[in-house]
Amino acid sequence: MSTPCYVFDFDEFEKRANTIVEALPNIPLTYSIKANPFLLSDLPDSIAHVEVCSPGELEICKALNVPGSKIIYSGVVKEEEDVHEAITYGVDIITCESLRHAALIQKEGVKAKTILRLTSGNQFGMSVDDIEYIIANRDEYFSNLDVIGLHYYSGTQKNLKKILKDFEKIEKALHHLKSKLLYEPSFIEYGPGLTVEYFTDKNEELELEHLKEAAVILNKFAGKHPLGIEMGRFLAASCGSFYTKVMDTKMSMDTNYLLVDGGIHHVNYYGQKMAMEVPNISVIESGYKYSIDELETKKGRVRADSRDIDYCICGSLCTVADVLVREATLPELSIGDVICFERCGAYSVTEAPVLFLSREMPSIYTKRGNEYTLVRDVIKASSINTKEM
Repeated sequence: MSTPCYVFDFDEFEKRANTIVEALPNIPLTYSIKANPFLLSDLPDSIAHVEVCSPGELEICKALNVPGSKIIYSGVVKEEEDVHEAITYGVDIITCESLRHAALIQKEGVKAKTILRLTSGNQFGMSVDDIEYIIANRDEYFSNLDVIGLHYYSGTQKNLKKILKDFEKIEKALHHLKSKLLYEPSFIEYGPGLTVEYFTDKNEELELEHLKEAAVILNKFAGKHPLGIEMGRFLAASCGSFYTKVMDTKMSMDTNYLLVDGGIHHVNYYGQKMAMEVPNISVIESGYKYSIDELETKKGRVRADSRDIDYCICGSLCTVADVLVREATLPELSIGDVICFERCGAYSVTEAPVLFLSREMPSIYTKRGNEYTLVRDVIKASSINTKEM
């Protein structure tokens, strides 16, 4: 097999979704596919909707035959053709981020289940005044908007204090709309943005604790209002591994360097600053000779007599910024050995700057049980970064 490559685990994805639903049994779960669209092809039954945030993501859903009835179509920049395509495909719910969005949905001439996004203080969503205007005029000017509720999201990696503040703001808006317009929603879509632990050996234990603590607040709110939640990072992070091969080793200025064929254009951990944090890492001896399934089973196997060395792990990009980990203590490694970065299931595959320097884009495997499937082979970035090849 070739490196660099990703492996995304459908069993872990299903386990994660089921764990969330067990903690929040009366709250429908939505998967935000921007975290990782490659998990979409084997969607757990416990996920009620997927959130789509662009025309391209809608195209992915269509290509994978995800029914429109499972889609919430979100995103700030929706043009007339985007709204038309979404409604024509039969998306279950479309979000409204502005008065212009309301006008575009109205123009379609058919009833569309709509949720109005309440801003959290940035470019997303609308003020309470704009939401009030749409609801107050839904019979006259916005008759095609079946306004079923509100949408609210304020970011990722949130603590309980932030979630409580979110609910205070939502409650305030709901009270205003009820007292002024007698409006009560039948659906409130909320992104709790629970914290994912990347830099500890107790990541799963801590994340389950975060979920347990948040469940008290979320279930209490759901007892008063028809709540749905959307998750991306918290669902997908634990579902992916990234394999990269040692291509060179050297010591310079008392620092031991490992040069690998991956880099910051492939691995992107939220909260990583100046490469100072050490994520979960496994190593495999002589990775050249292994298939992808053998790599997965041989994680952590290194030479029995190897000594531990403090390494600075750097990628293949021609920039001093391409440092994956400033200092990681690992068994002594040689050219051809493979390093596995764990918990790369969210965002790394889509968010990192993969086209920089025209390095090859990694291959992607999915896993179900002991079966591995190559879903995307290596792509030459040079073919994308030039007019003709």
